[in-house]
Amino acid sequence: MKDLCYRYGDGPMILNNINLTFEGSKLYCIIGPNGVGKSTLVKCMNKLLKPVSGDVLIDEKSISDYSFKDLAQFMSFIPVSQGYSFRMTVMDVVLLGRYDPKKWRTDEEDLDIVHRSLKLMDMEDYSMRDINGLSAGQCQKVNLCKGLVQEPKIMILDEPTSNLDVKHQMYVTELLKAISRESDMMVIMISHDLNIAAQFADEIIMMSEPGVVYKDGRPEEVISAESISKVYGVDCEVITHLGKPHVLLNSALSKRQMNEMAKRDVETVN
Repeated sequence: MKDLCYRYGDGPMILNNINLTFEGSKLYCIIGPNGVGKSTLVKCMNKLLKPVSGDVLIDEKSISDYSFKDLAQFMSFIPVSQGYSFRMTVMDVVLLGRYDPKKWRTDEEDLDIVHRSLKLMDMEDYSMRDINGLSAGQCQKVNLCKGLVQEPKIMILDEPTSNLDVKHQMYVTELLKAISRESDMMVIMISHDLNIAAQFADEIIMMSEPGVVYKDGRPEEVISAESISKVYGVDCEVITHLGKPHVLLNSALSKRQMNEMAKRDVETVN
């Protein structure tokens, strides 16, 4: 990304001169508070949004020079969890990820890849279920399967662990990291869980207001009590656990707010 800027209509800049380089079979996590432009950033990465200035380059070629069909050959995008307004089985939804305009029909290879992805996500028993009968977390796992069956070289995910319980948040993130190594795939994901990002990411991009990159690098270079306090405005401690930074949150309230609340409590009692 070179000097990437974006705004919605005539509003303020959502992204301000973003300069980032992604390379290799790594797991990248993009973190930051709500509203700092994380989703906008990844949508500029896959051409869903057109920057007002700057550019996104893939192998030194501007993304504007790729057609959506070209991008689909090596890039997949899993948006934040969404529902479906039509009736389809889980199997058919995941098969959409295998769509190839050069082929006339689904073949055995497609079915094998779909079955493997469903098994990875522990969703094989749901393959013939109506997608609208699943929970939000189960639908999210189906969306992940649909992205995986594309067998992309670049996978971009907007909050892939939303609606998942703690066990499956860890499982999905660890799985994505393993797949990135085994399949030589770059994974770029938005995450709101600082500790999962710190534990599994190879590199972290921390965004802050107003749509800028506050810090990027290895987890131990980005995750600190100082950076979290400045970007998120919360009091915390950062310790080292299993060789990775681990965040212990103290309070989202400032000392002034806590003192004012304590004062009101005393006045109420009196």
